[in-house]
Amino acid sequence: MKFRGKIVDVACLNHFTRVITTISKLTKTCVLRLTPDNLFFILSGKVTNGGVSMWCQLSQANFFDEYQMDGVSAEDNEICLEVSPENLSRALKTVHNAKTVKPTLSSSSRVVTHDVPVDIVPRRLWHELKEPSMPDFDVSIFLPPLKMMKNVVDRMKNLSNFLVMEANLSGEMNLKIETDLVSVTTHFKELGNPSWGDHASQDSGPSRSRDPEVMAQARVDIRKLQQFLVGQQVNPSKAMCNVVHERIVHLILLHEDVSLQYFIPAVA
Repeated sequence: MKFRGKIVDVACLNHFTRVITTISKLTKTCVLRLTPDNLFFILSGKVTNGGVSMWCQLSQANFFDEYQMDGVSAEDNEICLEVSPENLSRALKTVHNAKTVKPTLSSSSRVVTHDVPVDIVPRRLWHELKEPSMPDFDVSIFLPPLKMMKNVVDRMKNLSNFLVMEANLSGEMNLKIETDLVSVTTHFKELGNPSWGDHASQDSGPSRSRDPEVMAQARVDIRKLQQFLVGQQVNPSKAMCNVVHERIVHLILLHEDVSLQYFIPAVA
């Protein structure tokens, strides 16, 4: 297995750094999957057991000026490594003033090398690293401005460890805190609802006849939602949320060359 990548463009370097920093806020370790066309950062948490999961995909052509890799075999032309995103983020932040970034030594008299430890993921575990299928959601909705949403969640976390997210097909979303002592709700309106086409549950199955005013909701660990909002530096062109009633909150950030999916399980 061999891999070598080089980023020359400063804007690409800064964007790549922001993506890695975002991921570092979501998980301490994850799998970096390298293919000829894409890089994937994957956290395969068992949502059914209360864990979060993450899938981030980057098109290598939009970041790297040089990108060479040889996978484990011609049939399985991939490399899967377990990495600490925080270590990667630290290394990248030190090179913002550099003209190029290349993870190999050169004859230059000024060379800064960062060794980031990795573990090779054996092929017998690769089946766990597939892109998660979109859940059969009840409601899909565009998110409000993420900074605004973060400010609301930051205030609410002082009141409770759990938050109820609810949304409907009329572009309305509520964030609610309910305890024995206090009940607080923040309302967002006219957010809009994405159209997912023929493959989405909104166009087939029970959601087709769903009352647009009826809310689908999920009660989640507020720290996991806050973690997602605090670390967000991708500056997405679209930010969406799918709600599987009382089961899962599926958050999606889309940029022209990056997609990030984050799954938060509901709690009773």
